[in-house]
Amino acid sequence: MYDIYLNVRNTDILFVNQSISDIFEFLITIVVNYDAIIIGAGACGLMCAAQAGLLGKKTLVLERNDKPGGKILISGGGRCNYTNANTSTANFVSQNPKFLNAVFSQWSVEDTIDFFDSFGGIKPQEKTLGQLFPSTNKAKDIVATFTQILFDTKQDIWLNTLVKSIDKDANGNYIIAIERNGKIQHLTTAKVVLASGGLPVAKLGASDFALRIARQFDMAVIPTAPALVPLTITGKDADWYASLSGNSIFARVFNDKISFEENILFTHWGLSGPAILQISSYWKAGETFTIDLLPKFNLDHLIKEERNAGGKRTIGQVLNDYFTKKMVEAFSKFLPIDIKIASISKADVKLVVETIHKFKVKPAGDKGYDKAEVMRGGISTEELNPKTLESKKNTGLYFGGEAVDITGWLGGYNFQWAWAAGYAIAQDI
Repeated sequence: MYDIYLNVRNTDILFVNQSISDIFEFLITIVVNYDAIIIGAGACGLMCAAQAGLLGKKTLVLERNDKPGGKILISGGGRCNYTNANTSTANFVSQNPKFLNAVFSQWSVEDTIDFFDSFGGIKPQEKTLGQLFPSTNKAKDIVATFTQILFDTKQDIWLNTLVKSIDKDANGNYIIAIERNGKIQHLTTAKVVLASGGLPVAKLGASDFALRIARQFDMAVIPTAPALVPLTITGKDADWYASLSGNSIFARVFNDKISFEENILFTHWGLSGPAILQISSYWKAGETFTIDLLPKFNLDHLIKEERNAGGKRTIGQVLNDYFTKKMVEAFSKFLPIDIKIASISKADVKLVVETIHKFKVKPAGDKGYDKAEVMRGGISTEELNPKTLESKKNTGLYFGGEAVDITGWLGGYNFQWAWAAGYAIAQDI
């Protein structure tokens, strides 16, 4: 360790008890003229740095974790559903989803596919509902594409670096306080990109840092909540849901805003599965939504057909054609499953049909940010230039990715937004 005094660009700097490597890395930030400092090496931050490098620009990426792309690496069970062929503004929750038009006009799904093919040799393979996965089925190949570009274009990335604060000096430059190797340093830059994500998945360093910085610089923030998140059931019905834990069925989940047809999964604490995660982005505490447990069939017609055939089977036997034995047994709490079709009353038919096709659910809550895929709400799009994602009030301050009030559906939409946002920002920094 050394005590060193230097005068750099007419600025006196005293290093006390610092290693040579720490001093050298700090001096880089003074000697190197970075076009921007990017906070966060997630999807948006990595794309921004990569695109900036391809344009001949120089950036420094600051990441609190010990490796880049942490959330990319765990997405899709490590396979990374990196975009969706059906992407449009209709697949996003926001107070102003049309804001996306200016961003997506610059970077499309085809651009995403071409980018990963050209720079990573990654071919897309389509699953259900337009979901595109790497042909290798490895999320690490997505991250490797970025790290190679950053290396080739000589972008700098500092891992294990926690950004503590951002302030502005008298010249309009941003002063970024960081903690690195147990020491506090201060970096100065004309442009800062906040791509530090939102609140989900605390183990990956999730925080409200970007939201706090936005508020600090007088920018409006839409109230946030977990999205694409499992929902919990408590009270008198909790045991009924728990008894079906592990049962998964194809269903239509809907409310007065939206409808999704995908699988739902009963759990010991409530409901999960793709359709539930989707509807959670459109649900608020205290609200009820509806599940059609048999969306491909008309149960009223099925019962009439059984009656015309003699009606010797029971309601339970008919339901056994479409549900597991465990589920049919659970339905006995609500339905007269032992009654034969021939003797069932009109009132009971109505009860059976409405229970199966209009099953009402009023969740107690959700599983919180640690189980949420993303965060809804965030920095208001009204605060950002729709083409560059620069703050309208603060020149040189950019926001992209999850911290912005743009929340995609399950199935690669949030990645497409992150890639497009990173690209758009890179053009302007």
